[in-house]
Amino acid sequence: MRVAIPSPLRSYTRASEVEADGATVGELLADLDRRFPGIRFRMIDEQDGIRPHVRIFVNRQRAAGLDETLAPGDEVQILQALSGG
Repeated sequence: MRVAIPSPLRSYTRASEVEADGATVGELLADLDRRFPGIRFRMIDEQDGIRPHVRIFVNRQRAAGLDETLAPGDEVQILQALSGG
């Protein structure tokens, strides 16, 4: 399925959109990490939760969590807020 990658994570993918596989959001992120090592840690914390500054959308609906089911053809968008001063 198609995954839209935010600007802060493109240093991993070198692309604004990539293909990935998974039956759940968690599996999809694991597949992304296999292809682009280290990217998952930028989105998921040590307690296996989505980091507060990250939002994951499936077909324009916010994903409830890593166990949310995906179907072939779903579009996933990852958004990451920028912070700093």
